Amino acid sequence: MFKNLRHKSLQKRTDKNLKIRDVSQVNAPLKTLGFIVDEKLTTDFEFLYEYWRELGIQRKDVKVFSFVEVKKKLPTLQQNQIQNKEFTWKGEIHNQNAREFLDVPFDVLVGYYHGTNKFLDLMVTESKAKFKVGAANADDRLYDLLINITLDKEDAFKSEFVKYMKILGKIG
Repeated sequence: MFKNLRHKSLQKRTDKNLKIRDVSQVNAPLKTLGFIVDEKLTTDFEFLYEYWRELGIQRKDVKVFSFVEVKKKLPTLQQNQIQNKEFTWKGEIHNQNAREFLDVPFDVLVGYYHGTNKFLDLMVTESKAKFKVGAANADDRLYDLLINITLDKEDAFKSEFVKYMKILGKIG
C-alpha cells in the first residue's frame, strides 16, 4: 500500500514539474553534459565520461549520477548515487549530492535508463538541465529528444546522440 502511495506521489510531483519547466534555454550550445543512470544497466560509467571526446567538451564537464533500487550491504565510496529509500512518500529527495546534481544547469542531460522509472523520471523533471535526451520507450513528455535505440547498444546510442547534437547545432 505504501509503495503505491509513494509511486502516486512521485507521479504527481513529476507532472507538476513538467508544467513549470523553463524551456527558454533549450537551444543553448553543449558545454556541460549530465547523465542519470540506472545501475541495473551498468555500474561501469567510464564509457559515459568518454563522450567528451566526440562532443568537443572537457572531460570535467561530464557528470554521472546513478540510481540503485536497493543499496547493497557492501560499503561504497560512490557519492553520486541515490537509492529508492531516499525519496519520501511525498516525492521529495533526501540526498544532498542528488540535490546538488539536479541543481546544476547542464546544457544537456541524458536519462540513461530503459522505459519509465518513477524515481528516475522524477529526477529528470527535477533537473535544471536546459535540454533533455532520453532513450527508446521513455516517457516523451520528459524529454526534448528521444533516441530510438536501446541502451544495450552503447556505441550506436553514442553515435546517434552525437549526430543529433550536430544536427541541432549544439556542437560544431
